[in-house]
Amino acid sequence: MEIKVCPLTAELQDDFYRLHSKENDHGWCFCAAWWVPTWEGWSLRTEEENRAIRDQLFSSGQYDGYLMYDGDRPIGWCQAGPRDRLRKLIDEYRLPGDPTAWAITCFFILPEYREIGLGQHMLREVLEDLRKKGVKYVQGFPRRGKHFKVDDLWTGPETFFQNTGFDLERDDPNYPVYGLEL
Repeated sequence: MEIKVCPLTAELQDDFYRLHSKENDHGWCFCAAWWVPTWEGWSLRTEEENRAIRDQLFSSGQYDGYLMYDGDRPIGWCQAGPRDRLRKLIDEYRLPGDPTAWAITCFFILPEYREIGLGQHMLREVLEDLRKKGVKYVQGFPRRGKHFKVDDLWTGPETFFQNTGFDLERDDPNYPVYGLEL
């Protein structure tokens, strides 16, 4: 394997769509979940509606994450960016405003690349890049609980955050909040 993690840029937009595709059984969300105002009707949204949100984000210069590659093949995604831009996240977790806080809000790794430590590797690489960019504080929002399936862990497994130095800031049986000073 030849693994690398790269910030999403306009030049990598096609790779984002290559990863978020029907071929990878991941062609519906386009990492638009936190960008819609509420969860109401989320499951009824179409692929086209979610793709339109992502297209609009790209058109406005919003490249909110990182791609992980094996050679030239995109194999993973991590959404990361300034936290307060995601109003639904702020409301859902009842977070006070903090324009300096960043958020890690989504992970997707191709199934054949899971369970071998690449998710944590990607998170470490993302955190290192954020440090270099001058980000001082990051939060993560993993899901916890035995009733969640692997595909429900799109905000990341709790161990990703625990094993990369995040501190538990708010305990909750299903939706804890973790934070890390960079």
